[in-house]
Parts: sequence; structure tokens; C-alpha cells
Amino acid sequence: MNARVMDAAPQPEAAPPSLRNRARAFSTRHRSITVIVGMALATVLMPVIVLLPPFNSFSSQGVWIDGFTIAGIYVLLALGLNIVVGLSGLLDLGYAAFFAIGSYAFAFAASPFTGIDIPFWPMLLVGAVVAAVFGILLGAPTLRLRGDYLAIVTLGFGEIVPIVFLNSSTYTEGPNGIGGISPPSIGDFTFPSVGNPWPFYLTMIGLITITMILVYRLQDSRLGRAWMAIREDELAAAANGVNTVTTKLLAFALGASTAGLAGVFASSKLTLVSPNLFRFDVSFTVLAMVVLGGMGNIWGVAIGAFLVFLIQTVILKQLNIFFGNVNVPILSDVDFLQYQFLLYGVALVAMMLIRPEGLFPSRRRRRELHVEEDQDFAEHGDAMGAAPE
Repeated sequence: MNARVMDAAPQPEAAPPSLRNRARAFSTRHRSITVIVGMALATVLMPVIVLLPPFNSFSSQGVWIDGFTIAGIYVLLALGLNIVVGLSGLLDLGYAAFFAIGSYAFAFAASPFTGIDIPFWPMLLVGAVVAAVFGILLGAPTLRLRGDYLAIVTLGFGEIVPIVFLNSSTYTEGPNGIGGISPPSIGDFTFPSVGNPWPFYLTMIGLITITMILVYRLQDSRLGRAWMAIREDELAAAANGVNTVTTKLLAFALGASTAGLAGVFASSKLTLVSPNLFRFDVSFTVLAMVVLGGMGNIWGVAIGAFLVFLIQTVILKQLNIFFGNVNVPILSDVDFLQYQFLLYGVALVAMMLIRPEGLFPSRRRRRELHVEEDQDFAEHGDAMGAAPE
């Protein structure tokens, strides 16, 4: 009788989910809306923040906006490399080659060098497709390679492409590069190269928004799950029916297409392309952005790329000015811009030791890197004798 009474007793209601959990659930269900809202907020807030101290003492708002636009190019590159490295687990050290291919594709299509004048907007798609084709050409002969061997092959490809552009004086103007590239235009309005940075800034915001939405769609699709399965264990993925050949080729192609898109925008912004813009340090910088931001996390990679670029272009310059004015011994004679790659190396080593999943890691990546710690805690409890959950 007592048991029946206890069964009939009303059970306490579960606590309602917190605001943070509800926001996270909404973001998971509506990725596109989240990206649009987040990018809209960033578009509005960044030009306002730079008007406040101490940012307004560094540069004018126009200079900041122009810097944000250039930073957006690296954000696009990092988003594309995240497909190859973060989602698929394929180490690519020659990513700048696809950036160069997209840039030269638009230079051939809209400059006095060839006499062709194809508009900027369709060339965004054409440049992405051309780079994707070269991504497939690179991926096809490297399907059997993994790890260090794949890194060496992609590194060689990344060195070959700028050298080809450098030595082909007849077709690429060699070390001088191709100048006079037509900027974007909408009707009778042509984007100004100097003086008004807003058109390029808003265009870059639109490109990043569209790219992030597409990458999120890919990540949540069957193809994205196949990429992550290959990253975890390629043999297990193949045993479970994943076509590793086409899946890896699509990773190379889609990652390269994003670099080609960034290349078209960069060449239109600079109105000049030359081989020295696509050296190995570009590939290394973008890879550092992906690792520091958090491989596999799209927002994390984008924010990491943005922060690393600002540190490279703003913070290091301000350190030179600050220590020069203060006249600190030794430090006042150091040019921090010349040691930026040393600082990258120190930052990467520190991140691998302290936070190997990156500044803004994905939850899956965090669990993968800390699984041993979780298992050890579950078996033995913490050092204070607490029972495992």
C-alpha cells in the first residue's frame, strides 16, 4: 500500500534549462541565423570600438577598417584550411599556392596585361572553381599519403607554384607581377582603392558570412561526418563504408576553393599580384591561425585568425613605438616585427603544452585531447579523494 502511495505521489518537475543552454540549443538548430546575427553585430561593433581609447590613439577609423578588411582575407584562408586540417585531419603546408592561383586567375581576367575585362563578381566563382580544380590535382596523387609524407608533398606544391609564377615572365610578368587589376564595381560605382574603405569592408563581411554558413552546412552534413571519421581513423572509416578517395578529394577541393575566393578578393583590393605575396610564410601563418584558434571550431578559427592578424599588424608595431618612446634598455633596440615568426613559434609551443585544443576549441576536439585525463579521474577520483561522477 505504501509503495502504491509513493508511486502515485507527484514527482518534482525538472528545472528549466538555463538561458545559456537555451541559447546554445537555438544556435545548434539555426546555424545560419546565428552566423548572420553574429557577423552583423561584429560589423557594427568593430568600427565603433576603434573610436574608443586606447584604439583611437593607434590609428584613425579608416585605417582600422582597412586593416579589418585585410584581416578578413586571412579569416577566409583559415576557414578553408580548417576544412582540410581541422575537419579532415589532412596536413597541408602549401595552402598559399591556392591563394596564388585565385589571385592570378583574376589578374588574367581583369587587367591590361591580357586586355580582358571580366567583372569581379562572376570571377569570385570562377577563381574558386579554378583553385578547386588544382586542389583535386594536388589531392589525387597524394591519396595514399598521410602525416609527414603528405605535409612534405603539399609543402613542395606550395613552393612550386610561386616559383612558376616568378619565372614565367612571358605569362605572368615574373617578379614584377601583374598590376592595374580592375577593382570591383556595382553599376557606375567603382570601389575606391584609397580614401573610402567601407565598400571593401562590407564586401568582405558578406563573403565571410556566406562562407561560414556553407562550411557549417558541410560540417553538419553526411560529408562533414565522413571528414571527421577519416580524421579519427581512416581505416575504420573505410571499413564502415566511407569512400575515402572522393571524401579526401572533396576536402582538398573545397578548402582550395575558399583560398581561391580569398585570392580574387585580395588581388582586386591590392590591384596588384606578385609571387612574393604567396611565400611559405603565408601558409605557415594561416596554419598557426587555425591551430591557435581551435581546429574544427569554425567560429574559433575565424576569431583566432582575426586576433593573430591584429597582433601581427597592430600590437607588434605599437610595441616598437612604445619601447622606443620609453627608451627601455635592450627592448628599445628590438624590432618586434622581425621576430614575429619567433613569437609564432613560442606561442605554438606554449599552446601545445598548456591548451592543445586551441583558444576556442570544438567540444569534440576538447574531449578527444583530454580523454585520458577524464578516464584517469573516473578510475581514481581527484587528488582530494573526491568520488568520480
